[in-house]
Amino acid sequence: MSRFFNRKSIMGIVIALTLVAAFAGGVLVRGSGTHAHAAGTNKIIGAGNNNPICSRLGKTLQASQGAQMFCFGPQSGSSVKSPLKKSSFAPNVDAANPQEDHSPSGTQAYGQSETSVAASGPYVVEAWNDSTGFFSPACSPMNKDQLTGFGFSNDGGKTFTDLGGVPNSGCLTSKLEGDPSVETYTVGGHTYFYISSIFIPFTKAENDLSVNVCTVVGSGSSATLSCGDPIVAASSGQCGSPFGFFFCSFLDKEFLAIDPVHARLYMSYTDFGINFSSPDNFTNGQIELAVCDLSSPATPTCYNGSSPNNSTAAAAPYFVVAPGDLNCEREGAYPAVDRATGNVYVAHEFNWATNIFNSNCFGVQVKNQLDYIPASCLTVPVASCSGPAATTSVNVSSMDAAFVPGYNRFPASDFPRIATSDSAGAVIIVWNDTRSHPLGDILLQSYALGSLASIQSSPVTVNSDTGGLHFMPALRYSNSDGNLDVSWYGRTNPNSTLTSVYATNVSPLATHAASHVLVTTGPSDWNAVSSDIIPNFGDYTDNYVVGETLYVAWSDGRLGDPQPFEDVIHDDDSGSAL
Repeated sequence: MSRFFNRKSIMGIVIALTLVAAFAGGVLVRGSGTHAHAAGTNKIIGAGNNNPICSRLGKTLQASQGAQMFCFGPQSGSSVKSPLKKSSFAPNVDAANPQEDHSPSGTQAYGQSETSVAASGPYVVEAWNDSTGFFSPACSPMNKDQLTGFGFSNDGGKTFTDLGGVPNSGCLTSKLEGDPSVETYTVGGHTYFYISSIFIPFTKAENDLSVNVCTVVGSGSSATLSCGDPIVAASSGQCGSPFGFFFCSFLDKEFLAIDPVHARLYMSYTDFGINFSSPDNFTNGQIELAVCDLSSPATPTCYNGSSPNNSTAAAAPYFVVAPGDLNCEREGAYPAVDRATGNVYVAHEFNWATNIFNSNCFGVQVKNQLDYIPASCLTVPVASCSGPAATTSVNVSSMDAAFVPGYNRFPASDFPRIATSDSAGAVIIVWNDTRSHPLGDILLQSYALGSLASIQSSPVTVNSDTGGLHFMPALRYSNSDGNLDVSWYGRTNPNSTLTSVYATNVSPLATHAASHVLVTTGPSDWNAVSSDIIPNFGDYTDNYVVGETLYVAWSDGRLGDPQPFEDVIHDDDSGSAL
């Protein structure tokens, strides 16, 4: 079916700080600004809990916006700010409220980005990294001290209520550090949303990845959202003292995929581990998978190693998708589930950033790797096999070395997004790639379910416009026709920082470029946007498909302040927008 739609400075390099953390009299120094600690000491935000990953960021290692927030706290971006305007642009909607982005002292925070979205019926949840948490003391009203923010819509995404930070009753001893992903599950007449985050406990050396369960209460226009505390889904896999002090590996950039047929929630992520045989080297990103059993959807049981809801140090990962490399970095893992079989697929980028920062990787081809894990392996509490059943990869012409004007992070990325289509018998990845144009195109490559045999002889260009930047695609699920809805940031002019969001509907079996439509009703000039976080418009965008309805989420700068926007695009049987 034809779909869509009749509507619609040069940044500085991230300077890695060499952080000096000291333990003295029970006080851990972490930067500036104290938070009360349960034991009566003070915990200071911004120096990454003494984790050596922080001294490597921007040098030999790159990591997510959540890791940047964990290590460095607020970071300034552009110093130019446009006047604050209204926050809703029909049909584009700001899922947050800029007037809520005030700390208890009244300080405006600039930076709500890195968005994720999920929808079920009339209910939509969007989550984002929220810089308000940098300036808010522990246990602030509306959980403003947490760095994962979220909003709820009960009218199909037409309007949102900004709910502040995701709840964390352990706010004196832990903090949610962003990098959210949102999933949803409707069963037994109840709708649940799951919001994942990087989760930092102050009372132990490792970090966790967590899931907050939110339940829709009531129905229709009177429905509200009630959310519980974080549930640990994964914990650091390695701990030790190679430098004379105890620390653990760092878990980064988690993302969720749901299997509603088999009541499973999967989380892929990167584990930046420790090479104890040579302390100067680190495992530059092992890709791992965690699983939560949704048999009791309001209280899921998550498995990290052999213990449910494990929060102890050095927990073995549930499943290792791709072992870490001592030289070339793996990052940007995203999962997909074939709901007909329960099989899981995970895609990630190999040799991200190390292709320009580590001379050992200068001659190593950048690739996007795809791994297949059969459902028969994914037993609980322990997986019944030790690795993927099949692996393939596609060479990437990387944008890593691009200083994208208006994007206040270096390097860029080529992370793959992934979906499955049973009607096409395919698992599909999309990514930005420079093989035809230096500012990138959005490419698509499909593989046969199970075998991972290539369906196209070469990657297919998704975007039809070749004039400017095409960057950071989103893809989650196929629609009810088995086709794919892909969205991305784009620019029509290669010499402009005016940035919009585009989308297209394309077959997994496509062999040529698709046409696309403009989603945003106004562009963002990212050279004129204040930001307290790096990157200012995030490491990823997101979209979510329900039947023939597409929800698109992105960070938008048209207010002069990065905000988490959303739009919904409907399709009728004639293929036109409703």
